[in-house]
Amino acid sequence: MTSAQLAEAATIAEAALTLDAGEGAALVARLSRPPADRRWTALTVDGGVVMASMSSNDPGVGHLDLLAVHPSAQGQGRGRALVLAAEEWLRDQGARQARWAGNPPCYAWPGIDVRYTAAACLAESLGYERYHVAWNMTADLTGDLSVEEDLPRLEKAGVTVRAAGEDRERVAAFVAEHWNERWAWEAANAAGLHYAERDGTIIAFAAWGARPAWFGPMGTAPAARGLGLGRVLLRRCLAEQRAAGQASAQIGWVGPLRFYSRAVGARAERVFWLYRRDLV
Repeated sequence: MTSAQLAEAATIAEAALTLDAGEGAALVARLSRPPADRRWTALTVDGGVVMASMSSNDPGVGHLDLLAVHPSAQGQGRGRALVLAAEEWLRDQGARQARWAGNPPCYAWPGIDVRYTAAACLAESLGYERYHVAWNMTADLTGDLSVEEDLPRLEKAGVTVRAAGEDRERVAAFVAEHWNERWAWEAANAAGLHYAERDGTIIAFAAWGARPAWFGPMGTAPAARGLGLGRVLLRRCLAEQRAAGQASAQIGWVGPLRFYSRAVGARAERVFWLYRRDLV
C-alpha cells in the first residue's frame, strides 16, 4: 500500500471511528507496522477501508483488524464489499477461518465494540458467530496518580522503579521470558515503558501506547508479588499518558477488574464481541 493510500485510509478512519476520536490515523499507522512475521493488507473502495492480517500463531486463522466507512459513504454496501474482499485475500493466504477479533500483539480492538452496532449487524448478516466477549476499563486521569509515598518503601526493600530508555530491549527480554513474545513486542513498541528492578534483576513492568492511547500490558514476576509494584507502575504509566494530553485511558482487554478498580478507580465500560466464521 502506498503512502498516499495509507493517508487516505487514515482520513477515512478518523471520520468513521467516532468512538475512538482522534485515534483513527494512529490505528491505521500501527496496523501498517506489525511484527515482522505478519502478513497484512489494506483494501480500499471509495470512502472505505478494511485492514486484515494473518495470525502468526495459527496459519489457518485470519483477522479482520479494522473496518471504516466514511459517514458520507455509509449505507451503500461498501462495508459488506470490503469484508468480502478481505475474506478473499485471507483465503488466498491459506486462512480457513476469519475472525473479527483482535490479532495481538498488533491490534485495534479485542473485537467489535458493541456500540458500533452497524458493524456487529454486518458481521451477523454475513454469517459470523459471536464466540467470546472482552472488555476494557476506563481510568480517569484527572485524579490522584501519585506514587511518592510508595517509593521510599520500595527503596527499603531494595527495589528501584524507572522508565525504560536504552534498556528497553532488556525489559522486553524479561517480558518474553516470564510471559510471551506478544507482550514482549508490545513492550518493545510501547510509547511508554516502566519497570522495577532489584539486585540488578528486572522484576516487574508496565507499558502504554503499544495500541495507541491504551494502557497495557503489565506484569510482576511471581517472586516479587505482594510489594505493590503493579499499582506503582500502573500509576506511573497513567501519569505519563496524562502528561501526553489524555484525560482518560483505556485499560485494554482486562482480566483483573478488582485490581484496576482499587488501584486507580477504573470502571468497566467498553464491551467487545468477538466474531468468527469458517471460510469455505
